[in-house]
Amino acid sequence: MGLAVFVGAIVQGGVGFGLGLVAAPVVTILAPEVVPGALQVVNMTLPLFTLAAEWRRADLRGVLWAMLGRLPGSALGALVVVYVSVSALGVFVGLMVLVAVALTARSAGVPRNPATVAAAGFVSGVTGTATGVGGPPMGLVYQDAKGPQIRATLAMYFFLGAAQSLVVLWWVGELTAEAVRFGVVLVPCLVAGFLLSGRLRRYLDRGRVRAGVLGLATVSALALIAQSLVR
Repeated sequence: MGLAVFVGAIVQGGVGFGLGLVAAPVVTILAPEVVPGALQVVNMTLPLFTLAAEWRRADLRGVLWAMLGRLPGSALGALVVVYVSVSALGVFVGLMVLVAVALTARSAGVPRNPATVAAAGFVSGVTGTATGVGGPPMGLVYQDAKGPQIRATLAMYFFLGAAQSLVVLWWVGELTAEAVRFGVVLVPCLVAGFLLSGRLRRYLDRGRVRAGVLGLATVSALALIAQSLVR
């Protein structure tokens, strides 16, 4: 599980999201009792390192709209954890992400405006709170932005969103002390991964960011579907 978090931190440090993609399936299979709380602890910690380096490039207005959408999304995601099949949600969202990638791969990208950013925040709030994988919707909306702007904007959004999800999970009684401790134990692996992500950042920033986002969103969707089917 530490190795999964380490690799996920390298990916997210370069692209802007991906920690949940790599870590969530592994942690869910090996320690389902700490999901999604432990994943939200690491999701809240990693963005702090990105923001320390690139916070000036964050789209603050976009973060505001995304968080407004995430508020009801997180609440719905918590209800899913308590009352609804998370597996069915994962398959549905994974399929929708694949459709979105297919539709945007041949176009200039998703129009980025308050409505689309808020909608992405809502979907991300549902899936992030319920499964620990909330990056693809936001990544698709920002796919045509520069690398530093994508990473800084998503980092600020993920930090605030993960903190919000932890509060919501605690409120509905789905955040245990064991899950929090588990997440804290994984933090050193996260730090090591981020420190090694610099070369990937430099590579993607040479005009390869959009391809990286679309590719990672596709892999995220497939991993989410697979993770949901084995639950």
